[in-house]
Amino acid sequence: MAENQLANNQNSSDEIDLGQLFQLIGRGFNSIFRFILRVFLYLKRNVYILIGLVILGLAIGYGLTQIISKKLKIEVIVKPNMESKNYLYDVIDEIQSKIIAKDTLFFESIGVENIEFSGLKVEISRVVEEDNTENDLQYLELLQSFENTDAIADILRAELQNKSSFNHRITFFYNNPEIGNEFAKRLMDYINTNEYFDKLIMVYRENASSRIEANQKLLQQVDEIITNYTNGLAVERNNSLSERIVLDNQEQMNIADLFEYKNLLIKDIETKKLELEESDEPVSIINFGKSQVVQKAFFAKKIILIPLVLVSLFFLISFLTYLNRKSNEISE
Repeated sequence: MAENQLANNQNSSDEIDLGQLFQLIGRGFNSIFRFILRVFLYLKRNVYILIGLVILGLAIGYGLTQIISKKLKIEVIVKPNMESKNYLYDVIDEIQSKIIAKDTLFFESIGVENIEFSGLKVEISRVVEEDNTENDLQYLELLQSFENTDAIADILRAELQNKSSFNHRITFFYNNPEIGNEFAKRLMDYINTNEYFDKLIMVYRENASSRIEANQKLLQQVDEIITNYTNGLAVERNNSLSERIVLDNQEQMNIADLFEYKNLLIKDIETKKLELEESDEPVSIINFGKSQVVQKAFFAKKIILIPLVLVSLFFLISFLTYLNRKSNEISE
């Protein structure tokens, strides 16, 4: 009997707890609904004011966009040569400091006359390249075929220099479209004017030219050896010839190695010619862009920003007014 009574009390207690829980949930939904209703009534009472503020903000923003000139920019994609990356960043910082200081003498010395410093700015950033992990792995596998050759050192040195020397973007900002293009060209000429790198480029080009000339002589000798061997095969076609040839009574050479050596000489000549073409200046210009308007983010545009500011101020004033009224009620 006592056990049945305890079970009944526990069931009734559970029912009471569930009832209280449902009541709390209902009160929560009612509070949310009342809050939404109050916000709706607030917006309904002030809808004309809000519409007026939006229209006023759009008009002010449109007027400012017509009065204030658009900011322009030119983007130049460059590639530093011969470890000139640090120099490139330092000289960009130097130019920007001259702009901040409004150093007219400096800009006149590089050929920029009657400069307007309003809106002028120079920035530099690294061009982020796509991840080509799969292609890099295939290239490493290809390099294994050159591991026992003399060309592997030069190939690895060139590739390491290429991987550590990213392309960079120099951005010139300005307001006056009449001086923008000339301003960017004069500054690029100034960046590529450096006595140290001029001497280094001269030595570098002389070494590359000498290497090309020496390789071409070796290539001519290899071609003569291959030609003589081919002629020998034609004359002694009926004789049993081995796969190896003898040069001036010296040790035998594998004809397959000779062809491989020829291909390496050709590749080295092509690489050095490409280096000569690329190493003409301390900083190679890959692409000199055209003048373009600076595109701002949607909410950063004046025609959108000003209405948002006006509406936000209205909400802030309304909230402060509400707090002031409540505080007066409590004080009374």
